[in-house]
Amino acid sequence: MRKLIEYDHLSIDGRMSGDAWWAGQSEVVPNDRHFAYQLQLLSSAVGLVLGRATYEGFAQAWPARTGDVADTINALPKYVASTTLTETTWNAEVLSGNAVDAVARLKEAGDGTLVKYGNGPFSRALVEAGLLDELHLSISPFVAGSGESLLAGLGTTAMELTGVTELGNGTVVLAYAPGR
Repeated sequence: MRKLIEYDHLSIDGRMSGDAWWAGQSEVVPNDRHFAYQLQLLSSAVGLVLGRATYEGFAQAWPARTGDVADTINALPKYVASTTLTETTWNAEVLSGNAVDAVARLKEAGDGTLVKYGNGPFSRALVEAGLLDELHLSISPFVAGSGESLLAGLGTTAMELTGVTELGNGTVVLAYAPGR
């Protein structure tokens, strides 16, 4: 069975979007350890799972990039959760039917890892369905002060810390597994 790992960027006050978040995130300059972490995360990936908004943003940004991380991301198949998207490019397909059920089928379809980028209602639904195996939170050293919170609206869900990776520039990745 495949493992599903979600990777999210957060400010230290737990925000993941908004103008203040983007301004603060732009101050964090990725270094070789950031890229090495991404490559390690993607090393067993057999596909990316994305919501529509993340897919559209990634599809605009990543195809023009090169390098080990970009080449890996560009080559992987993308599975997109959307009820409105009808056409895709960039080696992607829209998950048919209920997206949570479609991810469950993807997990059962073989070995390796599915890496999910982005957060929102789809992420909450995956956690609630018990499909998320790991949550990797890249926490950057700034306070956004506003913006959307990670997994907003999710009920109490126990998490177990499974790893801590320091990436430099004050950024750490905390890896959690949902309590079973």
